[in-house]
This record gives sequence, C-alpha cells and structure tokens, in this order.
Amino acid sequence: MSEKIDAQRFKNDIFNYELSKEWKFSGDLPAIVDFYADWCGPCKMVSPVLDQLSKDYEGKLRVFKVNTDEEQELSAAFGIQSIPTILFVPMQGEPRAAMGALPKATLEKAIKDVLGVEK
Repeated sequence: MSEKIDAQRFKNDIFNYELSKEWKFSGDLPAIVDFYADWCGPCKMVSPVLDQLSKDYEGKLRVFKVNTDEEQELSAAFGIQSIPTILFVPMQGEPRAAMGALPKATLEKAIKDVLGVEK
C-alpha cells in the first residue's frame, strides 16, 4: 500500500529541501510521490492504481502520498500547481514529475525508464 506522509517525513525519507537546494535523495528504494487532494476526481482514479503498483513492486520501490491541502509548504517547495502530480524519484539523478491521472501502463513505463525498476 502507498504510505501517506507529511513534510517532516518527506524531509527525513526523501529529501530535506530546507537544508539543501541541490537534490539528494535520502531513501533506500526508488520512490513515487503522489501529490493529491481528497476532493480531486482524477486523484481518486489514480490512487488505486498506485496502491496496486506498490504491491506489484513491493521491496523494489516505495509509493508515498502527500495531501496538498494538508501539506501546503511541501507542495509549494516542489511547485505543485495541478493535481495529481506524480514525482518519480530514482536512486541517482533528478526526480521527474508527471501530471494527471496516468494509466497503469504509463506509470509502469516510467517505473522502468525513470526509476530503473523491473517487475
């Protein structure tokens, strides 16, 4: 299952944007971060797909969810302007963002191409 996280956990487990402007991933597995809101229809469509992917790739990647209404500072730090925005965070290199309710096949392609993770 995907894990809901707040700004403090994001800073601990993914990237501390207050200490550094230079991206440095602090996680132990590649990650997907879903910036969403409870009232957002497309967010509700993509949520079960991400939950399924977190099961399909268990032990190979982690899926996190950030509620943009509750975590406005974190959302602003990443310039989140539309939701859902999905951040793909590889072990090395810069994260990449995708916007909208992406289909499962597109998400799986990004998991392979951006995160370098195979099923």
